[in-house]
Amino acid sequence: MASPTHAASTAFPPFESATFASQLLWVTISFAVLYFLMSRIALPRIAKVMEDRQNRITADLAEAQKLRAESEEAVAAYEKALAEARANAQAIAQKARDEMAAEFEAKRKALEADLAAQIAAAEETIRANAAAAMANVRDIAAEAASAIVERLTGVAPERAEVEAALNRAA
Repeated sequence: MASPTHAASTAFPPFESATFASQLLWVTISFAVLYFLMSRIALPRIAKVMEDRQNRITADLAEAQKLRAESEEAVAAYEKALAEARANAQAIAQKARDEMAAEFEAKRKALEADLAAQIAAAEETIRANAAAAMANVRDIAAEAASAIVERLTGVAPERAEVEAALNRAA
């Protein structure tokens, strides 16, 4: 049978009544020091990093929204110009048809051919303007993507990589 002194010495140390008070004191002191260090040093730094990150994300999203609005405005202006050009072309064609009704059939056919050429030239001009507008939108998208990647990673991507990414996205 085990002696009472031997049984007391093999008990789990935190449950020994002789050392419980001092262990409780040191746990309290350790917790207070750790709490103080976390609340005064570590947590403010983490909060600052998170706030900076949120501000950067907010700024990037605002810039992307601004660029998107600009591209939508460019598309709307293009569509308006296209509608006006078509309306003008329709008005010119109708006016020419009304004037030609009184003239000889040969003159009417010649003038209609001339108007068709003008309409084709106007549409070609519109297509050229549309292609230029879309090229500007692509350049703006490439610059924005490059700026965002550079801002997020700190490294400016190669122009070829940005173009390849835009090609994959399109």
